[in-house]
Amino acid sequence: MIQHCPTPTELDDLELLVSGAYAPVTRFNEPGSPVTLALPDGATEAELVDPEGLPLARVAADGALEPLTHAQYGPFRRLHLTPAQAREQHAGATFVPVVDALTEADLDDLRGLGRVALVALMGTGTPSLSPVALVRATLAAADLLDDASVIAVPLPSHGDAEADHELGAQVVATYAGPDPVHALADRDSAYPDTIGAIVEEDQPEPEEQGLVLFFTGLSGSGKSTLARALMDLLLEQGGRSVTSLDGDVVRRHLSAGLTFSKADRETNIRRIGWVAAEIARHGGVAVCSPIAPFAETRDQVQQMVEDAGGAFFLVHVATPLEECERRDRKGLYAKARAGEIPEFTGISSPYEEPTDPAVRVDTTGRTIEDALDDVLVALDEAGYLHLTGSPEGSA
Repeated sequence: MIQHCPTPTELDDLELLVSGAYAPVTRFNEPGSPVTLALPDGATEAELVDPEGLPLARVAADGALEPLTHAQYGPFRRLHLTPAQAREQHAGATFVPVVDALTEADLDDLRGLGRVALVALMGTGTPSLSPVALVRATLAAADLLDDASVIAVPLPSHGDAEADHELGAQVVATYAGPDPVHALADRDSAYPDTIGAIVEEDQPEPEEQGLVLFFTGLSGSGKSTLARALMDLLLEQGGRSVTSLDGDVVRRHLSAGLTFSKADRETNIRRIGWVAAEIARHGGVAVCSPIAPFAETRDQVQQMVEDAGGAFFLVHVATPLEECERRDRKGLYAKARAGEIPEFTGISSPYEEPTDPAVRVDTTGRTIEDALDDVLVALDEAGYLHLTGSPEGSA
């Protein structure tokens, strides 16, 4: 039986299936249920493990689960109660689903209910706040009420608003059991100071947010030159922690030993993405310039960055193949045409052009200053960086 680490959404679903929170749904892939699991390589059963390799459950071919142990780490793990534990510990309370930071109006509404159990629905894809910030904000709200406690329920988003709403209502009802459920009205109001501070920390202004500048394009397109020029400009201006994750440099250090097969090239991009996401998590700027020819892997990097609370800014350096091959500074295209380099992007392996980059730049016949200006304007309009001027260079 293979071992498989599910996606963050699938791990959240696994916890809720095993705890009984999804009852009557008890397994993955039941008809009509958004709670699904995709196993690799056509496998029909597997041992499911957490990101550190701890076995959590076995899943059979029909989606049925055999629990092995429960997740033991993570912020606010102590608040992750099963429905049975919640009903036992909070019997007689009014259960209140919470999906966003509570406002003054929300608190006024709750003060008339007596004892309340705030059910923070904080799974992957929380609409507004990050999962951890949602629990922090809910705990801060509980401190402002006379008799309130907090339960953390990792209910994830499945990309279907209607199905997710129905699933959320079902989960909260399961937690509440015979006790009442109170839905908060959607009323505009200010946050109390303690809650507002948590929201502000979790949702910084764009210019304060961790940022990944991801340049993609064919070999010889000018992406590395543009990335270096932008890096120099950021360092000259100061004020932000900046890290370069250039393709060739990464190959020598982070991805030494990988070949240029499709699988290894994609592994290289995912490694870059993971490091870049960690830089963004801590408020830094990562400048990346791999070829990254496949849309699926670029999307995976974007998801890593956004899951870390960072912003992903995709720059497609769209210099045509003919111009890239004309430059051929390293002689790579000539070798690829001669069959000496297999799976060479643009020649014997495809490049999937981004359909919706933040900005698209063609460096043909342009100076670096001129081409970089396209990027600077787009960054300024998006509110991420406000830079003027560019280091001298040539295309």
